[in-house]
Amino acid sequence: MPKDPSRAVRLPHDHVPVKAGRIGVLVVNLGTPDGTTYWPMRRYLKEFLSDRRVIETPRWLWWPILNLIILTKRPGPKGRDYASIWNDERDEGPLKTITRAQTEKLAARLADLGDDVVFDWAMRYGNPSIASRIDALHAQGCERLLVVPMYPQYAAATTATVCDKVFDKLKSMRWQPILRVAPPWHDDPVYIHAVKGGIEEHLATLDWTPDVILSSFHGVPKSYLLKGDPYHCHCAKTWRLLREAMGMDDKQLRLGFQSRFGTEEWLRPYTDETVKDLARSGVKNLAVVTPGFTSDCLETIEEIGVENAEYFHENGGVNFTAIPCLNDTDRGMDVLETVTRRELMGWV
Repeated sequence: MPKDPSRAVRLPHDHVPVKAGRIGVLVVNLGTPDGTTYWPMRRYLKEFLSDRRVIETPRWLWWPILNLIILTKRPGPKGRDYASIWNDERDEGPLKTITRAQTEKLAARLADLGDDVVFDWAMRYGNPSIASRIDALHAQGCERLLVVPMYPQYAAATTATVCDKVFDKLKSMRWQPILRVAPPWHDDPVYIHAVKGGIEEHLATLDWTPDVILSSFHGVPKSYLLKGDPYHCHCAKTWRLLREAMGMDDKQLRLGFQSRFGTEEWLRPYTDETVKDLARSGVKNLAVVTPGFTSDCLETIEEIGVENAEYFHENGGVNFTAIPCLNDTDRGMDVLETVTRRELMGWV
């Protein structure tokens, strides 16, 4: 794509060397520890669970629980969970492997926009950090920055905390890039079509047919909804649109929320309880899809694919399958390309 001549960078002959005039696209996913042993897991969990967007419990109450109990006991078991899904070849978690691949494929798909659009990726928790990749894009002359949080449904604990970290970095910069943040795409027809296609493609590989499909989203405390967070509404709308697209009712395609933590009430129905109840009620064949995750990770591979599969079998279920996320498949990349092209309009 030819450059807009009105945006050409013209500097006086005696100006200090500077790179400018480019656009950065920063893909941001949740995060992953640097390793599975105690100290890398502790650092990761401390960063994650210290985020006031994630844990809204008053600090005077939360800090002793976090530092004296959770960060002492939890790194070991969680490290073993991560080790069970670890990419040993690259020595990294699958979320990092997949996010890198998604970014590289997005860059290839948008190559027609020209060399002045630069792509990079970061993790909200862990490495590579958001601050380090903004620095890298700025060093390459990116005066405009599009941040793409990899969350189809908005939540303060996901999308907003990515923005917080971006803003924290921008506050330290003298020459800030102009910023855009991609909005959630929970009801985008391209996304709904992609999730539907992914379900159908996976089910076609099985020699059995599910009696029920469970659509499981990451949970948040119910209090967040009551304070005005739109996350539950976004998940419910995705679920409804997916049911309509697949021609299913709310008994054939169920809703659940997973990964609850602590004693506070979270969004219901709970995925693990739903899986157990379905098995006890006589459901023998169950498929679980996780449309709120753009990339497979601990919560989809281990929590759904192993832990909830065990719940199902222990309570009388026979066949269980965890449907992969869209990841860097053609369908998944169709969604990311659509979102990114739309948000770059007017800049390229």
